[in-house]
Amino acid sequence: MKKLLFLLLILNPMIVSAQYNWDKYSPLDYAWKNVGNAGFSNGIAYWTSLAFSPSGEPYVAYRNGGYDFKATVMKFDGSHWVNVGNPGFSEGQAFYTSLAFSPSGQPYVAFYDEVNFGKATVMKFDGINWVNVGNPGFSAGSVILTSLAFHPSGQPYVAYVDYGNSQKSTVMKFDGTNWVNVGTPGFSQGEVFWPSLAFSQVGEPFVAYQDYANSAKTTVMKFDGVNWVNVGIAGFSEGRAGFQSIAFNPLGQPYVAFSDSTTNYGKTVMKFDGTNWVYVGDTAFSAGVAYYSSLAFSPAGEPYVAYEDGAYSGKATIMKFDGVNWINVGAPGFSAGDVWSPSLAFNQTGQLFVAYTDNTNSSKATVMKYDSVYVGVYDPKLSRISLFPNPVATKLFIDIFNKSVKANSIEITDIKGIHFFETQTFENKIMLNVEHYPVGMYFVKLRTEDSIIIEKFTKY
Repeated sequence: MKKLLFLLLILNPMIVSAQYNWDKYSPLDYAWKNVGNAGFSNGIAYWTSLAFSPSGEPYVAYRNGGYDFKATVMKFDGSHWVNVGNPGFSEGQAFYTSLAFSPSGQPYVAFYDEVNFGKATVMKFDGINWVNVGNPGFSAGSVILTSLAFHPSGQPYVAYVDYGNSQKSTVMKFDGTNWVNVGTPGFSQGEVFWPSLAFSQVGEPFVAYQDYANSAKTTVMKFDGVNWVNVGIAGFSEGRAGFQSIAFNPLGQPYVAFSDSTTNYGKTVMKFDGTNWVYVGDTAFSAGVAYYSSLAFSPAGEPYVAYEDGAYSGKATIMKFDGVNWINVGAPGFSAGDVWSPSLAFNQTGQLFVAYTDNTNSSKATVMKYDSVYVGVYDPKLSRISLFPNPVATKLFIDIFNKSVKANSIEITDIKGIHFFETQTFENKIMLNVEHYPVGMYFVKLRTEDSIIIEKFTKY
């Protein structure tokens, strides 16, 4: 019987059909966990900005109170948070740190540069040192709320509130030699706040902001190659709106998250359908007042938003839109205490991470990830299984190399908890055909007589 089951798995691998009843893990299978130590920075950390290197390491940039409030970047090496180059590498104090990776994999940081009269400066890590990208203090005047992003061609762009142009919105790019204006500097109709920059799939820069020329409502503009033009109507939110964050879904639609005064500053997300800005789910879907916004899309195309949750004493909450409703990702208010300026990002395999100023830990930086509660629970010497090859394109071999472990059943799920395969088995070696699985990360969940073993593999 054992040989027959193994043969059937090889010849007729179980592939999900349209009639298969997909379901999900219980939320109890997942939890928010600290990445390394909570409060890992050596001093107060303001304006935390999270991004992932091409190799999948989380990096955090911040204004470092342990180094005279200069800019610092740290990364998690798998065991500890370590400095990237020298801590406090900026010449003077840095505000509004914004981190992004170039297509070639170099980390860049944009910030308000105190020693250059509060103008914008961008620096990059060349593998040894942090060096200026173009001239430091390149903006026309002082700036606040810098937002850094890369054009698909590899050019860094920075959006900011431009005090050299009547506190309007300005975007500049680095052309390889100098920082140059993208269109007219100060292109917004009036003063702005909370500018957020992102690129469409075709490389058009979009900026969302709080628009004081339109009753402090939300406005989005894009650069069409010649001019900055409104995307839909200016001031499209119902009321005053702050904490704007813009991102594009995989279909190329722009979404904007913000807090709306007409709903007691509850969190709201809208998208542009090609003609109008429309609500994504309910307005004010947060439980209470929601401060700050960090919007990002999962590899599956679901929008997620992180914020400081007034309904939970200012702790961190993350919610996602499941196509019908906004639902909590894990427990609402999952952080140990109140937070400041959460920054949300997905790694290359689709795991969700968030960085923030952790006021329970002396206002230092903390990063958490949403992960299976089973990961790391079992002693690998006693219960580990081998997955080969990993990453895998077609055939995945599962080997329980501790022969004292007897399997009862095996499941394959993706990062959303959707089941792709499940069967009973008593074999120690199994081959599965995963050729038709979507690209992404999966979990192998092996149940034994007295434990559950979890391992990951990546389908490419």
